[in-house]
Amino acid sequence: RASWLSGKTRPMEYRVAQLEALGRFLDDKKQEILEATASDLGKAPFEAELSEILLCKNELHETLNNLSQWMKDEHVNKNLVMQLDSAFIRKDPYGVVLIIAPWNYPIHLFLVPLIGAIAAGNCVIVKPSEVSKNTERLVAEALPDYLDKDCFAVVTGGVQETTRLLENKFDYIFFTGSPPVGRIIMTAAAKHLTPVTLELGGKNPCYVSDTCDVTNVARRVAWGRFFNAGQTCIAPDYLLCTIEMQEKLLPALRKAISDFYGPNPRESPDFGRIVNDKQFQRVQRLLGSGRVAIGGQTDEAERYMAPTVLVDVQPSDPVMQEEVFGPILPIVVIANMDEAIDFINSRERPLAVYAFSSNDKVVSQVLERTSSGGFCGNDTLMHVTLTSLPFGGIGNSGLGLHHGKFSFDTFSHHRGCLKRGMGWESLNAPRYPPYSKTNFGIVQATSKVTRKSDCTLL
Repeated sequence: RASWLSGKTRPMEYRVAQLEALGRFLDDKKQEILEATASDLGKAPFEAELSEILLCKNELHETLNNLSQWMKDEHVNKNLVMQLDSAFIRKDPYGVVLIIAPWNYPIHLFLVPLIGAIAAGNCVIVKPSEVSKNTERLVAEALPDYLDKDCFAVVTGGVQETTRLLENKFDYIFFTGSPPVGRIIMTAAAKHLTPVTLELGGKNPCYVSDTCDVTNVARRVAWGRFFNAGQTCIAPDYLLCTIEMQEKLLPALRKAISDFYGPNPRESPDFGRIVNDKQFQRVQRLLGSGRVAIGGQTDEAERYMAPTVLVDVQPSDPVMQEEVFGPILPIVVIANMDEAIDFINSRERPLAVYAFSSNDKVVSQVLERTSSGGFCGNDTLMHVTLTSLPFGGIGNSGLGLHHGKFSFDTFSHHRGCLKRGMGWESLNAPRYPPYSKTNFGIVQATSKVTRKSDCTLL
């Protein structure tokens, strides 16, 4: 707090130096990051380098390339009275912000918001997840060597420590995790009227129309579902398709899984593991829903669960009551697109909606008639790899957004500013008492906003 009040984090040179230090952290600690995420989640080096390192570097470079532009005052339109004055939006930092990160992408999901918070000129406390314990240790031990310890700190611990942490007054809180914990965070923030961004989850529907390239759909869906062993908040959570499409998709999904992970995914170096025993048991219980059409094999000792597809799933089944967050893909049969859209809209709004069809009108219909944090047509996950798109939820799937410039804006207070001159007092005279109709006419004429079709006669 004292460091924040000193103004140390505000100069652009300081922000750039701290951001460049984050780049060095990613470069120097690359091998340790790959090892820690492999220990915690059995992450394949390819998946870890893509999601934990490359995407973070993209965010970093996008920010460093544009920061001077983003920080500039934004001059705005003025009315007749204020033509000689200066009206602008100043991007002010909030102050001391708290970032609480989850375990599934334990580097990416603290680093991307941290980049935005530093770029906007804030002091930051980072709370990595205690569940991904090897990555937590790496972040706690290594990150402080790269950043200014007066302005940036890493706090470790579990529920008890986080509860204590939340008793402090922060100027902004950025939380990534589940909706139930999101409610706890928002409640704690409300005590201090602290603004929040909540990146939550939900069940992301994936509609597959009868007109599509079945092989391509199967590969793109299987990749999105089984990446990081299904522990991805934007993974397609369940498929919606007709019974005819299900019969075509099953062999195509079986082939895609075998192409990706071989005849026994357990032996594949490219397929991950469930993070801990508690999560494993939770996901394993979901296998009781419907009927296993593909996969279903488990090994509790190594927290392995085969890539699994469930059929004959009812909307009331346990697997349809919570976010799967594991390598299970339920298929829910619907009669047509309208029924699929009604099904999506009858549930909480998800973080992503996916729609596959060779007919662009179908994809557009799903986009227009549903509501979700993000949308991707004819693929999965890929929309979040663009730094130019905002990423965030709506309703139950979250509040607020980040990525690229949206991160900078999230961690900046947009301060409306007007600077006027000391002279020209005669121009102000009409607004002062004693009031008159004539003076009101002058005030109105010089300050009103007119519709484009109107014209004002002075």
